[in-house]
Amino acid sequence: MCSPEHFAVEYAINPWMDVTTAVDAELAVKQWDRLRETLVGLGHDVHLLTPEAGLPDMVFAANGAFVVDGTVYGAQFKHEQRAAEAAAHRAFYESQGWRFIAPSETNEGEGDFAYLPEAHGGLVLAGHGFRTELPAHAEAQEALGRPVVSLRLVDPRFYHLDVALASIDDENIVYFPGAFSAASQKVLAQLFPDAVVADDEDAMTFGLNLVSDGLNVVLNSEATRLAGKLKAAGYHPVPVELAELKKGGGSVKCCIAELRH
Repeated sequence: MCSPEHFAVEYAINPWMDVTTAVDAELAVKQWDRLRETLVGLGHDVHLLTPEAGLPDMVFAANGAFVVDGTVYGAQFKHEQRAAEAAAHRAFYESQGWRFIAPSETNEGEGDFAYLPEAHGGLVLAGHGFRTELPAHAEAQEALGRPVVSLRLVDPRFYHLDVALASIDDENIVYFPGAFSAASQKVLAQLFPDAVVADDEDAMTFGLNLVSDGLNVVLNSEATRLAGKLKAAGYHPVPVELAELKKGGGSVKCCIAELRH
């Protein structure tokens, strides 16, 4: 994770960003701190990336890389405003001794990649259409040695996979069908017949931008209906307020890069 001490909406690179909307930087840090404390309270280790001035979106740490079995496939951001973030993430992983593979294709890390280690023998779901380019899916497959299923995003409000779909345990997902092309919807229905299916309201409250440890599902507190669906499916919803960071087009998952040893 990376503290939002420099967070601001200084440019608009997704439909949620409005440069005329004021951001309460102090409140953003408080809300982020609560998220971090929630993860620690659930028994998880949290490593911190040092925020850098001039990179207001660094708080969205999930976009900096994608990690599977100790191998890191690095990010190459689509927009120049975020490009310098990639080097900060690479430095972190290399300092930790992780095997880092530099990308040659545009991709935004866990923003557009999700991993399910027990689904169909170990599967990567990968989004494209707005940020990550389709050739990056093939590059990730070669880098990580895991089959990659390409899913086309068609609604600009859901510009990253992680605002439309999330893994809720090692073999199942929650997703909003309307974010995907008709063909991609068919693929998801075939691969995950027992998925938790979200609706437009769930998606618009950034409910899909969540993190789960297989039992505890940390999600945006606005997503009350989705929390109910997850509880009915046997999970334990843990709501967290992140209204300030939502102004940048992100929520729980965007703030968290998962380290898979």
